[in-house]
Amino acid sequence: MFKALALAWLLLFFGDFFSTFCYHVPEHVFGSLHLKTHHSAKKEFRHYAILMFNYQILLDGFLGALPYILVALVLWSFSPVGVVFGILFGQFHVWWRHTSVIGWQTPKPVNFLCQILFITTPEQHWLHHQKTNVGFGDIFTFFDQPAKVWLSWLRLLRLHLRSSLMQPE
Repeated sequence: MFKALALAWLLLFFGDFFSTFCYHVPEHVFGSLHLKTHHSAKKEFRHYAILMFNYQILLDGFLGALPYILVALVLWSFSPVGVVFGILFGQFHVWWRHTSVIGWQTPKPVNFLCQILFITTPEQHWLHHQKTNVGFGDIFTFFDQPAKVWLSWLRLLRLHLRSSLMQPE
C-alpha cells in the first residue's frame, strides 16, 4: 500500500511539474489556447466546457493532462494501483479546484491541511483565473514561485525572438 501511495504522489508531483513548466506557463506566454479557454470571460466551466462540448477546451484540458498521462505510462510497471489512484486523485482535484465558481468555500480544517501539504485549494486556483500571473501549479502550490521565474524568463525570450525576427538581415 505504501508503494502505491508513493507512486501516486510521484505521478502527481512530476505530472504537475511537467504540466506547469512545459505546457501551462509557456502557453501563457506563447500561446492563446489556454488563455482563450481557461481564462475567458465565460467562467461557468461546467456549462462552457462540458455541456457545450467545446473542442478547444477539451484540447486545452488534454494538453494540460498529457504530462500526467506520460508520467503514468512510465510509472505503470512499478504500481498500476498507484497510477490509477494518482490519476483519480488528479481528476478529483481538477473538479474540486473549479468549485469556487459555484460558491464552494474550503472548510478551515481542509484549508489548513492543504497548506501543510502544499495543495492548491479552489480559492487559490480562482486567484489564477483572476490574475493570470499568480497561482501556477495545478495541484501543488510550491510550483508557483519557480513558475513565476520561468514566466519572466519566457517573456524575455519572447521579446528577444520578436526583436530578432523584426530586424532586417
